[in-house]
Amino acid sequence: MNQYTVQVASAEHLHLAEAICLEMEESAKARGTGIAKRSPQYLRDKINEGKAIVATDAQGDFVGFCYVETWEHGKFVANSGLIVRPEWRKYGVAKAVKAKAFELSRSKYPDAKIIGITTSLAVMKINSELGYEPTTFSELPVDDAFWKGCQSCVNYDVLSRTGRKHCLCTGMIFDPEWEKKAKQRSEAEEGIQASEHEKWNFLKDVKVLERLLSIKEKMFLKMGERMKERKLKKEIV
Repeated sequence: MNQYTVQVASAEHLHLAEAICLEMEESAKARGTGIAKRSPQYLRDKINEGKAIVATDAQGDFVGFCYVETWEHGKFVANSGLIVRPEWRKYGVAKAVKAKAFELSRSKYPDAKIIGITTSLAVMKINSELGYEPTTFSELPVDDAFWKGCQSCVNYDVLSRTGRKHCLCTGMIFDPEWEKKAKQRSEAEEGIQASEHEKWNFLKDVKVLERLLSIKEKMFLKMGERMKERKLKKEIV
């Protein structure tokens, strides 16, 4: 009961694309935030390219999904479109799918920085366990195509108004250089387990992150109200 299989999607999963797209749309509506809108054909292309992860139940129906995208000629990789069917959200599906997507990304693009943006503390926790850390938006891709995926989110106006510098989302990044430097230092210092890069502890900072999200929401809400007032005054004049 409640058993599922997580794997790199293949041709046998192509027929699931429409159901996955529908679930993405319903989830975005329910949460009030956006998952980049993708067509069933886009997901089929990802599956055919070997760049998608799917979780299926015993009957072969989809219960979770995620796909891999690259930016700036492979310099950045994003594990995008993470979705889990509501009735399966208490069984570790999201964590298992993300872990498999992370593994696939590192295998295909070993030198790429793996990135993501999210408002979900649950997703931030999963990311932190994989080695991601919070980062500023300036460290994310400058490619317009990357940010285009945010247009379906209700908070896109915040991102636009701040010149892509701030949003309710938190940017996260995993840099493979961290591990390389840690290994080099460990080999250089015989018998000493030391690292130049201390792994970020999500649980230690979760209260701070909750507070930060609350402050962001209030601040950007006020910004939006002020802009509406100015626009209204101009129209009256």
